[in-house]
Amino acid sequence: MNDAAHPQPVTGPSTPSVLQARARRVLAHLDAVLPDVDALYRDLHEHPELSGQEARTAAQVAHRLEAEGYAVSRDVGGHGVVGLLRNGDGPTVLLRGDMDALPVEEKTGLPYASRVRTEDGEPVMHACGHDVHTACLVGTAAVLARSRDAWRGTVMVVGQPAEETLQGAKAMLDDGLYSRFGTPDVVLGQHTAPLPVGTFMHREGVTMMGSAHVRLRLFGRGAHGAQPELSVDPVVLGASVVMRLQTIVSRALSPLEAAVVTVGAFQSGTRANVIPDEALLELTVRTEDAAVQERVLAAIERIAKGEAAASGAPRAPQVEVLNRGPVNRNDPELMRRVRDAHAEWFGRDALVPGVLVTASEDFPFFAQGPEHPVPTAYWFMGITPRKAWEEAPGATPQEKMAHVPGPHSGGYAPDREGSLRGGCESLTVAALVCLHAGDASVDH
Repeated sequence: MNDAAHPQPVTGPSTPSVLQARARRVLAHLDAVLPDVDALYRDLHEHPELSGQEARTAAQVAHRLEAEGYAVSRDVGGHGVVGLLRNGDGPTVLLRGDMDALPVEEKTGLPYASRVRTEDGEPVMHACGHDVHTACLVGTAAVLARSRDAWRGTVMVVGQPAEETLQGAKAMLDDGLYSRFGTPDVVLGQHTAPLPVGTFMHREGVTMMGSAHVRLRLFGRGAHGAQPELSVDPVVLGASVVMRLQTIVSRALSPLEAAVVTVGAFQSGTRANVIPDEALLELTVRTEDAAVQERVLAAIERIAKGEAAASGAPRAPQVEVLNRGPVNRNDPELMRRVRDAHAEWFGRDALVPGVLVTASEDFPFFAQGPEHPVPTAYWFMGITPRKAWEEAPGATPQEKMAHVPGPHSGGYAPDREGSLRGGCESLTVAALVCLHAGDASVDH
């Protein structure tokens, strides 16, 4: 566990040859573990659960961790699961996997495709790879538990709920994740990506943008559709707001400042011949800097109020920031060590140059230790079948990714065997970089 005055070193004593030997010793158990990892993945994919509803998934994770000897706590910050495996003196390494699914209709055609729907008929799918993350988390926990002579320290396995709503990590921390179970020395996480299976992408510093979810409620005055002169039309007002919002990135920010402002929902009215009283807009904001995010949010409010005033709206709009997620910033030293370990294990050709990802995560909340920041490393693992990748048009990874199914789409499906094996290996190797060597780490 971390001590404020004497934090455990995570630089580790391993030379490259020692790391290889330790990884071979630990991952020798992977073939025995993979059938259960595969079964868990298929079960989770077929039975996805939305954010905050992950009871069944959490139970599966908890049961498997207990079977491997972890001390398990349930219902941390909702359906969060924490498993602790103490194995002598050394750093505490937190391994995180998110468990929730999305309201997306599956179109993969897989035999284990989700047919789950909510009571309201909304489809549910693991369209962001969290089933892969969870299965690989459990697989990594299992191989580490079965090779305790190869490492020293404490492994903290965290099955996290509600990542898609950016609420789960903070909820677990607010429920005492660090005060009850100890502050880790490092936090490791990974995410699927529409890159070729067997490849990995790392980026030092900012790797994913921070986000904000904004709701605008615009007020008008309803009337008959044939008498628009008697109304203050919130649909026209909303359309003006949408168009003006597009100028924030192009005119209010420097070309050197990265940001995204997207209106993802625009709801107003029920009939063609009725001008409604209100319009509702929901936006997502992505920025690579907290100060830029504040400026973008201020511009959204300014534009909404200005357009409402120009339209003669009966009252000012309501502007709500529903949730926010911080920038995902990798610790440079830790990320270099993880990247180098992956290069050693998988080969340099398996590494893809890192780029800034405009998607967001609540993973960076885990960096907020109670007394000092906790180093974090978060990387991407390719899951696209090789044949699909090779047949996709384009010369660069960015061009090819535009032609293969990506996250949050109904066709997002991994190369199952390669993704599960690669995900277990990548998380295990990264954990071993941080844990101390055990008494029998090297084959003699």
